[in-house]
Amino acid sequence: MPLSPIDTASFQKIAQGIDRPEDVVVSAAGRVFASDHQCAVAEILPDGSFVRMGPRGGAPNGINMDRQGRILIANFGIYDREEGPLQRFDPVTGVHETLLAEVGGRRLTSANYPVIDRDGNIWCANSTHAETWPRALDGRPDGFLFVLRPDGTCEIVAEGLKFPNGLALSADHRQLFCAQTTAADVLVFDILPGGRLGPSARYGPVLGELSVPGQPPVPEADMGYTDGIGMDAEGNLWVCLPAANKVVAITPAGEKVTLIHDPSGEVVNHPTNVTWGGADLRDLYIGSIRADYVLKTRSPVAGLALVHQDGLPASRV
Repeated sequence: MPLSPIDTASFQKIAQGIDRPEDVVVSAAGRVFASDHQCAVAEILPDGSFVRMGPRGGAPNGINMDRQGRILIANFGIYDREEGPLQRFDPVTGVHETLLAEVGGRRLTSANYPVIDRDGNIWCANSTHAETWPRALDGRPDGFLFVLRPDGTCEIVAEGLKFPNGLALSADHRQLFCAQTTAADVLVFDILPGGRLGPSARYGPVLGELSVPGQPPVPEADMGYTDGIGMDAEGNLWVCLPAANKVVAITPAGEKVTLIHDPSGEVVNHPTNVTWGGADLRDLYIGSIRADYVLKTRSPVAGLALVHQDGLPASRV
């Protein structure tokens, strides 16, 4: 099915009143969870309301789910000048724990987004070690990717990155994609045996422009600061461009297609992550660092099933 633009009028605002809902994850059973600055995670109920779960601390950012239904939380603690560990919350037992606070002797200050592959490796980005996160928007290459393997070992697997942000896996789990916010692009890495990565290469085109001090301002619609990414079942990589209020896709042919654009920001306001759920994986959810709600609509194509969604239709694609 070809990609087609999504009309902003089709979006429903849910979880209104939520605080900084940067990301959403949907279980195979259909439970919907979102990041919330006031707690570990918020569950969005079928009527569109939400309930907060777990303790407050730091800034829960990208979230994902393991096969046991536990929620992985990349805590972007630098947002509050706190530590930024990789955490896990069990919505059944209420257990909230820190999985990693440092890797290779380097403390985590800005864990950003976690993703789990079929081998049980947890891949995650640490965006920067700047004193405050806005300072890292100058393009400094101080971000890195790390892995937590099923045997408990952890390692920095890629460094010298420009604000590494959202992550996504290919359908065969042989490649890892990473948005570089302050390079306005996406990198791709081959996943090697033993939970390691090969060298990076740019995937697709540069996705927009960046502000340069002393230069004329960049039109908002052309801003290319990349954020969360997600793979659909047809191999299109969706990329959020929050400063442009836009979501684009990089097709398997390497072309950029604009899927969502709200110049006014009245509905799609600083989109940061895309997530698919529902029985057919065509319920589309969009998180935001600016809006106090989560967006929901129907997607023109199904999302690629994540490891915790095995058995849903798109997992066979």
